[in-house]
Amino acid sequence: MKKIILLINLLIVTFVFCQKKFDVVYEADYKLNYKLTKSSNYKKTTTFALLINQDASFFKNMNKYIADSLEVQKVDIPLNESMKYVTDFRETIGTTSAKLYVTTEINYIDYSYEEQNNINWKIKNEFKTVLGFKCQKAETTKYGRTWTAWFTTDIPFQFGPYKFNGLPGLITELYDSKDDYHYTLYTFRKRKYTCNSANVANNAKKTTKDKIWELLKNKVAGRMQVHEQYIENKTDLEMIRRNAEEAEKNYNPIELSIY
Repeated sequence: MKKIILLINLLIVTFVFCQKKFDVVYEADYKLNYKLTKSSNYKKTTTFALLINQDASFFKNMNKYIADSLEVQKVDIPLNESMKYVTDFRETIGTTSAKLYVTTEINYIDYSYEEQNNINWKIKNEFKTVLGFKCQKAETTKYGRTWTAWFTTDIPFQFGPYKFNGLPGLITELYDSKDDYHYTLYTFRKRKYTCNSANVANNAKKTTKDKIWELLKNKVAGRMQVHEQYIENKTDLEMIRRNAEEAEKNYNPIELSIY
């Protein structure tokens, strides 16, 4: 009987994360300073929304959050206006205590995969204040980087930015040892609404994370296939290929390893 109940609960959770709607109780907004290129110290800044209820969370870039909302409302966005919503972070990440449900776009195709939620934290006896909240330090090694998190038990939700969660309170600050990716909470507020655009890619192709990594390795080739449909000049194609391959070598993603 217990196995049947667990299976039913798993099916319900999977169904929820395949749908557009999500019941929001709280929203935590984060600023991210990040460096996408290994050979440069130039950093960019963007923001994210973490939508929270008692059982789960959705995390997505603020530009995507707005663009997806307009899409669900069937608002026609002029091309010049749509450029405001371009983002380096196309993922939508659903988090439960057991699993992470990720939807992402590669070469203009939406894919979805699941991974186990199994971060092992080491909580330290160090404290500081973030956004007025007393926070405690924790550390972990995940996705090829060493991470430091600051969490507050004043907000008793075990969620945080990106795929990081599982501490005794909300993560208010998160950064890797090289400070290539640095998240900071800038707003936390109570919300009571149904987000109709939590995941608009509900027809995404289901796959595995291993397959996603293969696709990411081959995305230069995929982009070249798109270019080859429209560009006939071989010199231009070769220049595009060289630039794309160089960009791939210098790319500094948040995940350096699959686990």
